[in-house]
Amino acid sequence: MTERKRKPSTTKKMVKWVNNLVTGILMVLLIGVASLVVITKASGGEPQFFGYQLKTVLSGSMEPGIQTGSIIAVKLAEDKAGYVEGDVITFMEEDMLITHRITEVFNSGDSILYRTKGDNNNAADMNPVLSDNVVASYNGFTLPYVGYFINFSQSKNGALLLLIPGFLLLIYSGITIWKVLAQIELPQKKQAEVVGEDGGKSST
Repeated sequence: MTERKRKPSTTKKMVKWVNNLVTGILMVLLIGVASLVVITKASGGEPQFFGYQLKTVLSGSMEPGIQTGSIIAVKLAEDKAGYVEGDVITFMEEDMLITHRITEVFNSGDSILYRTKGDNNNAADMNPVLSDNVVASYNGFTLPYVGYFINFSQSKNGALLLLIPGFLLLIYSGITIWKVLAQIELPQKKQAEVVGEDGGKSST
């Protein structure tokens, strides 16, 4: 008498699907963190993609639109004299980059200047911004809290970030292997029990 092959249960299919999903997520996380650390180190802390740079925001002057600790994507300035009132620009002031909104555009001789203000500040910035000092413009893309992560990746201990997803992947792989071994041993134990029961029977 031949036994019918049992179809995998829905539960086993679901477990396998979840295992594959978690493994994939951990792999993507590991590759993503490694790429971010390498790109950040290679670019001196300012990753650049297709003419955009990622900047870390560590003040609350533009909240609530841009939260402290966010990273923002800014478009590198091409026409530095072409910005208008309402644009958000990133400019250099005393060796520091600042991202504020333009509240006024005016001329001073042959120069174009921008008066700026942080959305969360009570007053406009003290010094107007010379158009030549504009570095980039902000167009709305922001990721909250990721700036803290990038700042840490620039530090001496930044490589430790690679260990976190790697360690999680190692633990998950160990658990998966243990479950597979347990599933292999279970049928063997059942078969041994059946053989033991048959061996204990006597014929009359």
